[in-house]
Amino acid sequence: MSSGPQLAPGTHTLAEILSQPKCWRECLAALEENNQLGKIQTQCVADAEWLFVGCGSSHYIALVAAASWTALTGRRAKAVPASELLLFPDLVLTGSAPYQPVLVSRSGHTSEVLQAAEYLELQRNIRTLAISCATHQPLEEICAATLYLLPADEKSTVMTRSFTSMLLGLQSLAAALAKKSAFSEALHRLPTVAQAALDSMQPCLGKFVQAHEFADYVFLAQGPYFGLASESQLKVKEMSCSYAQVFHALEFRHGPKAIVGPETLVTFLLSESAYETEREVLEEIKGLGATTLVVTNIADAAARCAADLLIELKLDVPEYARLAAYIFAGQLLGFYTGLKKGYDPDRPRNLSRAVILSNNGK
Repeated sequence: MSSGPQLAPGTHTLAEILSQPKCWRECLAALEENNQLGKIQTQCVADAEWLFVGCGSSHYIALVAAASWTALTGRRAKAVPASELLLFPDLVLTGSAPYQPVLVSRSGHTSEVLQAAEYLELQRNIRTLAISCATHQPLEEICAATLYLLPADEKSTVMTRSFTSMLLGLQSLAAALAKKSAFSEALHRLPTVAQAALDSMQPCLGKFVQAHEFADYVFLAQGPYFGLASESQLKVKEMSCSYAQVFHALEFRHGPKAIVGPETLVTFLLSESAYETEREVLEEIKGLGATTLVVTNIADAAARCAADLLIELKLDVPEYARLAAYIFAGQLLGFYTGLKKGYDPDRPRNLSRAVILSNNGK
C-alpha cells in the first residue's frame, strides 16, 4: 500500500522556518486568551533569582531569556545547561536568595531536563516553572506550573519556530511581571514587521549558499545576541553536518582569528547597544580575508563595505523585542547548506526530537 507522495528533503523544516511570524502571532494570542501569564505570575517567587535551564537549543533559549529577563525586570537571572545543575549543583545554586527555576523543553521529554526538575522539586524543595510546546508530557507532571506554546510544536527534529516562540513566551512573561506594557505591545507588532524581513532574506541566503563553498562557519555576537549566535551555529551543524563555532565577538580577536581565510564564513550578529565596537571587529576580520555575513537592524556605510552579504532587518521595535528575528539567518543558512551538501534537514544525522536516556524511566 502506498504511503502517499514522497516529500522533498527539508519540506517540514522550511515550512516551519517560514511559518514563524504567523506562529508567533498565534502563540501570543493564546497566552492572552488563556490568561496564562496572569496565572503564572501568582505562582512566581517575588524577588527571586531566575534560573533558566535547558539542553541544546533549549539552553540557548535560556541564555537569551536570562539576558532579556535582567534587562526587562532588573532582577538577577542566569542560564545553565541541565547537566551543569545536575553535576555541579553547588556551583549553580549559590547564596541564600530564593530561586525561580524555569525548565525549557519543546517536548517535555528531555531526560536531563526531567532529572533537573526532579532534583529541584524533590531534593531542594524549590518550585519550578516549565515551558513547553506540548501537553500531557512528563515535565508538566513534575513542575509546579507550565507555560504552554502549543502552536509552536514541530514535525521536524531540528528546533526552529519552537525556539523563537518559547523565547517570545518568556519575554512576554518578563514584560508582564515588570508591568512593561509598551514592550508587550512591541512583541505583538513583531510578527508583522518580521514577516517582511524573513521574506526578503530567504532568496538572498539561498543564492549566497549556492555561490560559495566554506570549510568553517563562525558566529560572533555579544550580550543577549550570544545565545542567538550559539543557536545559529547549532543549526548549521545539525542541518548540514558542517563545522561551526561560536565566540563572543571581541573574544575572536584573542586567538581564534587565526583560522580566518576566504573559506571561513564569519557571521556577525551586530547589536544596537554596542554597534560601533562590534563593527570594528567586523572590519578587522574582513581585513584578514574572511567571507562575512552581517545581520543587523540598521547598517552604516562601514558595515556595508565590510559585508559580503548584508541582512538588514529594519524592525521598528525596541532592541530586545526584535531578538527572535536574528535567528532567521542562521536557520536558513543551515537549511540551504544542508540541501546543497545532499542532506535532508528533516532527518538530521544521529539526532532525534528529544534526547531520552534509557535509564531515565520516563
